Amino acid sequence: MSVRSEVLRFAQLGPLPPESDDAEAGDEAFGELERSLRAVRWPVSDDEARLLAQGFGVDECFGLAWTLLQLVETAPTPVPAAEPPATANEWLRLLWRRQQHPAPSL
Repeated sequence: MSVRSEVLRFAQLGPLPPESDDAEAGDEAFGELERSLRAVRWPVSDDEARLLAQGFGVDECFGLAWTLLQLVETAPTPVPAAEPPATANEWLRLLWRRQQHPAPSL
């Protein structure tokens, strides 16, 4: 598995926190997650996309989830590879729907 250190660092920090986390420690964790996510350059490999997809939280996390989604979408092979169950993370379900109905080219 070929995964860059920036991706590993993001994955080690855990999933994106919810926007409702207003603890001071949450602010520090958010800053570290944001810096580590923004350090990842695209495109990402298939292995990296699968690892990054584990980082989705329960909401947009002040826009970071959209950055994460766009990174995952730069992989050569779509993630997820199969339709997630209805109980799966909504961001994984959104990735699946976007694969099934790609935006038209401009």
